[in-house]
Amino acid sequence: MSLINDLVQGVVDGVLKDILKKPSSTSKRTRRRKRTTSTNSATLRQIEKLLRPAKKQTSRKRTVRSRSKARRST
Repeated sequence: MSLINDLVQGVVDGVLKDILKKPSSTSKRTRRRKRTTSTNSATLRQIEKLLRPAKKQTSRKRTVRSRSKARRST
């Protein structure tokens, strides 16, 4: 009985020591910087995006019809 108690007590003490001990590294953790694009190229890209004409929306029915026509011709 005492052998089991000693074993359990040893495990509990070990776990508590691990939990309560200070972290080994005291220095600050370095963070990776996110790569940022230069502001000039980013703004230029946004302007180009605005100048590009928007794609026309097509209905699902129309695209299905055109697909089936293409299949029939081949």
